[in-house]
Amino acid sequence: MDLHPGEKVVLEGHPSWRSTLGFYALGLVVAIAVGAGLGFGVSTAAGIGAGVVVLLVVLAIGYVRRMATTYMVSTQRLYIRRGILSKHVQQTRIDRVQNVNTDQSLWQRLLAIGTVDFDTAGTDDSEFRFVGIGSPQKVVGAVDLAQHAAASSDATSARP
Repeated sequence: MDLHPGEKVVLEGHPSWRSTLGFYALGLVVAIAVGAGLGFGVSTAAGIGAGVVVLLVVLAIGYVRRMATTYMVSTQRLYIRRGILSKHVQQTRIDRVQNVNTDQSLWQRLLAIGTVDFDTAGTDDSEFRFVGIGSPQKVVGAVDLAQHAAASSDATSARP
């Protein structure tokens, strides 16, 4: 991402690997089922091989899905980029952020992940959310730091 003049990155990252545990668990079940089916139907070696291949494909897909989403908080903007081949970019100015809310279910609290939801001025149709974030309170702190940096930068540039 291209930064504007004077803009600094406060926080940048991807969803936590813990946020994809459900996907990995389902993939493991599928790998075991495929391996067992081929193991009983064809041969043990074919079953083990197919199970390992399915498991590796699931791990690769989970990794790519997670890394294809980037979240960033800078001193001027909030930024979400999703996708590899096609990209969807969502951004808003940091001074438009009015409220920052976190949401964690019991399971998410145990995994130390959650969702950070931003309410922005002038937008009522789009959701601006960082989903599957490790330590959502760090994101809230980063947004607070960015807002203070933006406010002090505006105050400094407003002086004669």
